[in-house]
Amino acid sequence: MSNDLHAYIADLEVIDVHEHHIPEMLDNPDVGLLDILQQSYAGWTQNRPYPLPSESRGEDPMLAASGKSSWRDIARFVEDSGSSMFVRNLVESLTTLYDLSGGEITPDNWAALDAAIRRRHADPGWTGDVLDRAGVRHVITDAYTDPLLNAREAFGPRYSSVARINALAAGWHPGSRDHNGNSAHKIAERLGCKLYSFDDYLAMLEVLVDGMPARHQLAVKNALAYDREINFDDIDETLARAAWGNADPTPAQRKAFGDVVVDRLCRLAGERDIPVQMHLGSALIRGSHPMNVAGLVERHPRTRFLLMHLAYPWSADLFGLAFVYRNVWLDLTWAPLLSPSHFKRALHEAIEVLPNESRMMFGGDNWHIEETYGTITLFRRLIGEVLDEKVQSGYFPAEAAKRVARKILNENASAFFKIES
Repeated sequence: MSNDLHAYIADLEVIDVHEHHIPEMLDNPDVGLLDILQQSYAGWTQNRPYPLPSESRGEDPMLAASGKSSWRDIARFVEDSGSSMFVRNLVESLTTLYDLSGGEITPDNWAALDAAIRRRHADPGWTGDVLDRAGVRHVITDAYTDPLLNAREAFGPRYSSVARINALAAGWHPGSRDHNGNSAHKIAERLGCKLYSFDDYLAMLEVLVDGMPARHQLAVKNALAYDREINFDDIDETLARAAWGNADPTPAQRKAFGDVVVDRLCRLAGERDIPVQMHLGSALIRGSHPMNVAGLVERHPRTRFLLMHLAYPWSADLFGLAFVYRNVWLDLTWAPLLSPSHFKRALHEAIEVLPNESRMMFGGDNWHIEETYGTITLFRRLIGEVLDEKVQSGYFPAEAAKRVARKILNENASAFFKIES
């Protein structure tokens, strides 16, 4: 990469549009090396943190306390899964932030690293220090353990949050829960809404959306790809009403209930000019193909959809959606962490295909601040490499590359989420 372009990208401020910073982790002073490994994407190499339909799960492994650790516990990540980019990114971040000699976690240095992490996490200023070092001006977090979290109250003025709606799409009964254990009926209680009927339930959705600005919530977040297929077509309100109050509705009734709720929330968001974030790709992979959401996007042309993660492994299909539907924007998050090589190929294609330069933004998609630092650093490097390749090939001049970098790192997100400088 040219030194000039590298230096320019390194100095740009970042608006981070997607994290999973939650109080249980970010405010926890008792964090060690094993906690960071387990409660990060490195942890996904050991335990997929969401169940498939054929599986059941007790405690979420992302939220489980690690307890006393040993080298054998650490080696499962850094040796057995050491070639995974999830692990490489975290090791590189820890190397930089904790001055880890040799760039690897070994039997000889892991205990000292663990002690250093514990000292840092006991300091309430550590998170802000790392965000400053990463050049992050604003963070939008999906605090999925609390869909109503006011992140500005929890973490300070640098933060906003999103309203995660998974529990609402599964709220047919007081005992029903989403895959994170959230209850729509508990959310309704906190909103002061009494749910005596399905019509009360639909009215509660409007109360939730109208209360988002006061909670500094900038978007509706649909992560239902972890709970069900993401086809929200063939709306059947009669079937949805049959699910209401039923502890065990049929699969068709469950789908219809979620379809109606998601469709209503997308309409409300469009009327209020609130974006809708949507997880695509991986998750319950049989039903998470990006083309499944085409009907929802088409039905709501006034709603701005931010489709996430480059829909891995179907990035080209996602670009097709964004070309056809001009109410689609793309969140590049997670794809660099999964595979830098795939991400670079996809970013080259996205730059060429998308109808204008406003369409892309990115975030860390992490739990611990060390992983966020590594992901932001990785993204700066990868976007610089792609843009430099575009310049060297003659696709566009260096000033155009700088303009695109500036837009992806902060300007697009600032305009999309209406974040003031």
